[in-house]
Amino acid sequence: MHIALSAFGFRADPLGILDLATLGKSMAQKATIYKVELSVSDMDRHYYETHKLTVAKHPSETDERMMVRVLAFALNAHEQLEMTKGLSSDDEPDIWQKSLSGELETWITLGLPSEKIVRQSCGKAKQVIIYAYGGNPAEMWWSKIQNSTTRFENLSVVSFTQDETTELAKLADRTMKVQVNVQDGDVMVSVGENIVYVTPFAWKAAKS
Repeated sequence: MHIALSAFGFRADPLGILDLATLGKSMAQKATIYKVELSVSDMDRHYYETHKLTVAKHPSETDERMMVRVLAFALNAHEQLEMTKGLSSDDEPDIWQKSLSGELETWITLGLPSEKIVRQSCGKAKQVIIYAYGGNPAEMWWSKIQNSTTRFENLSVVSFTQDETTELAKLADRTMKVQVNVQDGDVMVSVGENIVYVTPFAWKAAKS
């Protein structure tokens, strides 16, 4: 199957200062296209499939975030799983899965969303998954938001370590054959002879 991934959006603006000239210049730049052949062998979910992906990486997106996107897709791979507008839309996650009737079944977000966004997301989909990464900032985010998320039974929060995502970023290439193997919760991501081992850690698991 062929799926187009896009990651257009604004740069983070932690100080609340929006440089419109810089932003306009960034938006005018062209996305870098990555061709990804993603082979998933997930023994935990009994899912074995190859997805041919065209990844459009906007200049504001890092290699780290792009590779986390690809990994998140692999960990939830399904024939109906889709990339969305991502960073360019406040109303959509990075990845979602809809039923044939259009109902939102899975809502996947990367990064450190606010409690408000988490609450809204959990009201829109049957299952919500947040993949958090970034080291200490991610841990501080979870410490702050954890208590307010206990009431969301359909929410899962999964973290990757800074070392893991830093190594994933090094695998990024314009043309990639990515193999993702999952067994007993452990993940092996390989591109050619380069291998990165990832152990997703569940900060919060949804109630089944």
